[in-house]
Amino acid sequence: MKLSDFKVLTFDCYGTLIDWESGIARALLPLSSQAPIQISREQLLQTFAKHEVAQQTETPAMPYAQLLARVYTRLAGEWMLSVSSGAADAFGASIADWPEFADSVSALQYLKRHYRLVILSNVDRNSFGASNARLKVEFDAIYTAQDIGSYKPDPRNFEYMLRHLDDDFGLQPSDVLHTAQSLFHDHTLANLFGVASAWIDRRKQQAGGATLPPSIIPGYNFRFEDMAGMVGAHRRELAERG
Repeated sequence: MKLSDFKVLTFDCYGTLIDWESGIARALLPLSSQAPIQISREQLLQTFAKHEVAQQTETPAMPYAQLLARVYTRLAGEWMLSVSSGAADAFGASIADWPEFADSVSALQYLKRHYRLVILSNVDRNSFGASNARLKVEFDAIYTAQDIGSYKPDPRNFEYMLRHLDDDFGLQPSDVLHTAQSLFHDHTLANLFGVASAWIDRRKQQAGGATLPPSIIPGYNFRFEDMAGMVGAHRRELAERG
């Protein structure tokens, strides 16, 4: 199997293209610093992951910015803090401030010359608009949790994506390489639907962070530590092919 075998790259965004862990940690620091116990960055992210997934399960149709505001109040409750609705809403709006990874823009610009690029993300459309401006590329399609009414790893999200890729572009699952950091949210679904996947292992095989671990470690077809690594592998393929 080669990277050049595929016609479309479907991307998770947050954790893969956007450095959501840095964005989350920075936005939560004013809250976590008030907690009665000392909370490390890693503890903060793992606690966030627990509450984010729980809230997504409880309110799958809630737009992500609103859901993040709920997560903020849940975190405050765990840390025995009182917070205002304005502070919670500000955390929900902080998505616009989450930075892109240093290699994301150049990688997407290169890959756009060789593939269709599609987003499948646990986000609302308005919030993704701010992230898209940071990424500086026109995606061929954008499928969000707001469009679908559920959050990955619900199978409905992959069903929706694959159906629309077929209806809108005539693309089949064998044409798709799903490109994502999260084993929990994305690679488990790629395995379920028989879709090839590339693991962008930004955490370099370190567990934890803002993503829960999967109950069963899924397989993947390619592994790169960043998007620059994926681009480099694709360039080498083309060079070898002549």
